[in-house]
Amino acid sequence: MANKIVYNKLVRDRIPEIIESTGKTYELHVADKNEYVAKLHEKLSEESKEFLETPNVEEMADILEVIDTLIDFYDLDRELIKQYKENKNSNRGSFKEKYILDYVVETDE
Repeated sequence: MANKIVYNKLVRDRIPEIIESTGKTYELHVADKNEYVAKLHEKLSEESKEFLETPNVEEMADILEVIDTLIDFYDLDRELIKQYKENKNSNRGSFKEKYILDYVVETDE
């Protein structure tokens, strides 16, 4: 008896070819713009969760692939992103000092 597994998720471009090479049948469709960006957002969340569960190079590579795809989708300038990152690091710092802000006391002055 055949077992149908429903995924309904964005997959890498060569996945159909890989599935075909196993002799399995499948169905897919090409997402429209709205579905594509929604599935990219889901994929970023999925890959981030996987990295948090198993922090390794492969999972980080998956996150970076999704980020690169989002950069292209939104037509963002990689050099500008790099400048913003450097400016934030310069003005506000990075996360390397491991600071955890517990609280701030504000006075009524």
